[in-house]
Amino acid sequence: MVAGNHSTATEFVLVGLTQKPELQLPLFFLFLGIYIVTVVGNLGLILLIAVIPLLHTPMYYFLSSLSFIDLCYSSVITPKMLVNFLGKKNMILYSECMAQLFFFVVFVVAEGYLLTVMAYDRYVAICSPLLYSVIMSSRVCSLLVLVAFILGFLSASAHTSAMVKLSFCRSHIVSHYFCDVLPLLNLSCSNTRLNELLLFIIAGFNTLVPTLAVFISYAFIFYSILRIRSSAGRSKAFGTCSSHLMAVGIFFGSITFMYFKPPSSNSLEQEKVSSVFYTTVIPMLNPLIYSLRNKDVKKALRKVLVKK
Repeated sequence: MVAGNHSTATEFVLVGLTQKPELQLPLFFLFLGIYIVTVVGNLGLILLIAVIPLLHTPMYYFLSSLSFIDLCYSSVITPKMLVNFLGKKNMILYSECMAQLFFFVVFVVAEGYLLTVMAYDRYVAICSPLLYSVIMSSRVCSLLVLVAFILGFLSASAHTSAMVKLSFCRSHIVSHYFCDVLPLLNLSCSNTRLNELLLFIIAGFNTLVPTLAVFISYAFIFYSILRIRSSAGRSKAFGTCSSHLMAVGIFFGSITFMYFKPPSSNSLEQEKVSSVFYTTVIPMLNPLIYSLRNKDVKKALRKVLVKK
């Protein structure tokens, strides 16, 4: 554990959501239930979209990609958290910690951009319906999803490569339930100015750009909806967008609270609650929001159940 004049951690201890023993088991069952719903919901939605021709449209292609991302980044965090609820030491190897950080950033950034792509898809569908099939071709859809993943990979590579250069000699106790950027920077005895600058630039860019793009898309969408004369048509158009707006609000709201609050308002418990929303709750809610409020998905699900 010695490297030069600094001792570097070969493993960390995750504090977890709570240190109260009486809450460990109830929280284990709570998050186990959330994770089961997340896996079943997202995997079920992916399979349903794949096998039902009715759902082979750009909107459901993006929804399938969103379910894949939710399934992956929930699986990066939740299984380890469940193990820690039942364990006493809650150890995580340094290599596992860096891997968790890398894949978490990949999927969380990709989700933000995919939600932006879905806003653009709704904009084209409502504002240019006659050109929808031309603009949102299969090639364009695949390219947009690929760009979301590339931006996630680049962001994760920048954060992780800067993190592995740090020495961790102050403590090996991470005041969180997973290896996130901010808790790890608090443990380093190296100069973390580069890491903090990267966090500000990357998190700022990956939050501001998608939020601004979503805002502009929905400004045009609402303008087009208000010009629809029939109340039934307006209601249908608003219904198409409400699920996406709900997912966007919860996701970017929790991210903004976590990474852009004033330093004086730092609170470990608040940070954990905010993190729980976008690491465990949102991946569970997205398939429920998009499936339970979508007539096409309900119709496709009934077809599958009737066949069986």
